[in-house]
This record gives sequence, structure tokens and C-alpha cells, in this order.
Amino acid sequence: RSNAGKDAAAPAADGPLRFGDLEVDTEGMEVRKGGAPVALTPTEMRLLLEFSDAPGTVLSRDRLLERVWDYDWGGDTRVVDVHVQRLRGKIGQDRIETVRGFGYKLRG
Repeated sequence: RSNAGKDAAAPAADGPLRFGDLEVDTEGMEVRKGGAPVALTPTEMRLLLEFSDAPGTVLSRDRLLERVWDYDWGGDTRVVDVHVQRLRGKIGQDRIETVRGFGYKLRG
């Protein structure tokens, strides 16, 4: 059963994940937009990896806090909003969509 999750991630070994002009190399921890490298902080990279793992799926702020920051409490989620805004500034404003009242999702 635990191998099923690993198999789902196997395509990353074949090359970077592509979302339009955005490429995410999950093994080399590199991001390119339009072929040019994008410098991300470790937190921004972890955030992008969460989105890349489930493109088109709405991820709640609480889930992102738990997965990216290791916070398991329902406190202030503004830290997520701030980092999503910074990430948008680097990879494109339209790449991460806000789903009002629910969270965020990565557009393909």
C-alpha cells in the first residue's frame, strides 16, 4: 500500500513537471519559468512542491500550514497568504488561483 504513493510520484524521475511555461524539477529542486531559472526560498519551494503534487486540487490554508510549516493548529493562516503572494510574484500571478473560502490551487 505504501508503494502506491511512491509509484504516483515516479513520473518526476522522467523529467521536470510542466505547468505551462513553468517547470518544476522535484529531484533537482530547481524551478524554471520560460526556460529561465527562478530562485525560490526553501519555504517557497516546499509550497510549490505541495501545489505541484496536486495540480488543480484546492489546498486549504490549514493543510498547507501542516505540510509546509509543520504547524498542526488552527491559528493564524496569514503566513500562508504572504508566502503564496511572494511565490506568485516569482512564478506568475495567474499560476496559483485563490479559491475564496477554501484555499489555493495550482493551474495547469
